[in-house]
Amino acid sequence: MIPNPPGRGFAQNGAAWSFAAGPSRLPDAVLARAGETLFRRDAHGAAAIERPFTGDDFRAALADARTRLVRLLQVPEHYRVLFLAGGAMHQFAAVPMNLLDPAAGLGNAAYADSGYWSRRAMQEAHRYANVTVAAKHAGSTPLAAPSLSGWKLPQGSAYCHITANETVDGIAYPVLPDTGEVPLVADATSCILSAPLDIAKFGLVYASAQKNIGPAGLTIVIVREDLLRRPATAAPSPLHYGVQAAQGSCVNTPPTLAILVAGLVFEWIEQCGGLTAMAEVNRRKAASLYRTIDESDGFYIAPVAPAHRSITNARFHLANDTLTDHFLDEAERQGLAHLRGHPHVGGLRASLYNAMPEAGVDALIRFMTQFARRYG
Repeated sequence: MIPNPPGRGFAQNGAAWSFAAGPSRLPDAVLARAGETLFRRDAHGAAAIERPFTGDDFRAALADARTRLVRLLQVPEHYRVLFLAGGAMHQFAAVPMNLLDPAAGLGNAAYADSGYWSRRAMQEAHRYANVTVAAKHAGSTPLAAPSLSGWKLPQGSAYCHITANETVDGIAYPVLPDTGEVPLVADATSCILSAPLDIAKFGLVYASAQKNIGPAGLTIVIVREDLLRRPATAAPSPLHYGVQAAQGSCVNTPPTLAILVAGLVFEWIEQCGGLTAMAEVNRRKAASLYRTIDESDGFYIAPVAPAHRSITNARFHLANDTLTDHFLDEAERQGLAHLRGHPHVGGLRASLYNAMPEAGVDALIRFMTQFARRYG
């Protein structure tokens, strides 16, 4: 594949840019490659997405996707990578079902409250575990991830869960917490593959695909092998990490299309220079957008503290909220789509995943600057 890198020379198909939080845009080169390789029938009458998941062709593609992801993230040898059906919310239940072990004194779960999705994860975990709020963000403006001091990890904690990047709130951890012997578990759905990630700091990382990996319906789970030995008696087979690891993520029919596209995305990232290159471009995109907000003389407001701002989900709002709908209408006419903030927090949000090139962010910045001049 010849990549279209996410820099200023990135080729654009059409005039519009989608800033959706997910499902998000895919790289143009990946869409083109998918059309060429996944949706055309071969001499045997089967397109790649129609081949059985038990067959050699799909198993080879799955192995290739796993190898590329391991290489990108430099996953240590004592971790297993699972490609599972469903989304991150499935893992809200699967994590406690797999990691709790009351018979061994591990019946508690610690959760850090950093925003909307961490609370959703915590709410589901309450169905299976005694949940302790290990840390909580202050809730005031500027918003920030929980302080790294004073975390409460009760005796018998099977794990400590964080949401590494809050898609709704636009909050990211600038530094990971140190949870000692308690395995750190992270929902990395909206930040995985946006920058290097030290997998060795975690017991388990999971990420739904529809941000930086591929189509919705696939979730990646990266789990330390010793955690696979926990009994997981409450977990059904498709959500049982140990069973899925033993059967190569094929206990049930995996999301074959999503996996095939994910493999193309991993190849694209490698050919664009890997995660260090992704991080450089992503930080540049985010810095440009946040600078535009901060230098707007208060016309635009970013409520998250600078050190805690997400580079993938930039949350902001207009000081004059009555202009919000007008902003969105005009943006849509300019080809800038899906900028409305999550209903839970309102305002505006621009998601800047890997496949969003700098040209798209530049177009948004030009529009924002012109809008502020007209209405400021």
